Amino acid sequence: MKSCESHVHSSSNYYNYTPSLIGKETFFYPIAIGHFIYEPGYHQRRSSFDSFLLLYIKSGSMNFCIGDQTITAETDSFVFLDCYRPHEYFTDNTCDCLWIHFDGPVARGYYALIAEKLGNHFMLLDGFPAYSHMQKLYDIFAHSMPIREAELSKLISDTLTLFLLHSSERDQQNTSVFDEIRSYINESYWEDITTPYLAQLAHLSPYHFIRRFKKETGFTPHEYLLQTRIGAAKYMLMNTALPVKDICFACGFSCESIFCTAFKKMVGVSPLQYRRKSYPAI
Repeated sequence: MKSCESHVHSSSNYYNYTPSLIGKETFFYPIAIGHFIYEPGYHQRRSSFDSFLLLYIKSGSMNFCIGDQTITAETDSFVFLDCYRPHEYFTDNTCDCLWIHFDGPVARGYYALIAEKLGNHFMLLDGFPAYSHMQKLYDIFAHSMPIREAELSKLISDTLTLFLLHSSERDQQNTSVFDEIRSYINESYWEDITTPYLAQLAHLSPYHFIRRFKKETGFTPHEYLLQTRIGAAKYMLMNTALPVKDICFACGFSCESIFCTAFKKMVGVSPLQYRRKSYPAI
């Protein structure tokens, strides 16, 4: 569809899309996608447009007002906006841009993580793979190809995943130690693991280790260890006939009463009730 917006070149095209009810509940889905050549003087200001906006600047530059900041996105850069919030962008030169308004059940979570790691404006060491996914999505509509909602979702997901992988590579030195700690906990949760010992493995003071571990995982080290132990206990309760006492010690708890209290607090029922709920005959 040709654009009727002011200061958008007549060769520009865009396509609207309405997902199915299942697609809306399950997948990432585009709301609108376009390839625009913006002309000098273009200006867009909205209080809200219920979606997230991903843009790739193919050439030229575009200015974006994000909060109290104005940034200039130039050739080969990406911009990621939360359009549920007020947003504004404009240009004083010709700007060739590929863009996607999209949403989905986990779109906000992806947006928050990417914005935290990379900001709203960023460049990749190799931006072509991400741009290629966006272009493939655009081509599906531009060439009237069959629309498969799972495929649309995958192209959006793959694009966002490349951003997250880039952020992981960028700060790998800072986060790899916590990946190693989590691996250690998952492999050794039944052992006597203490926070000071984990901090020692990470070469950090306990205070800084707890703070940074929670920033990386959303849990304190103790909470993560407890989640892992309870998860292992739930599996054993559902898939073995071991007595609760044996499961307690196999999962690293020092006594049965502590295990049962922690299990009920986290799961909502006692270990025996959990087992009987899964296997009423036991």
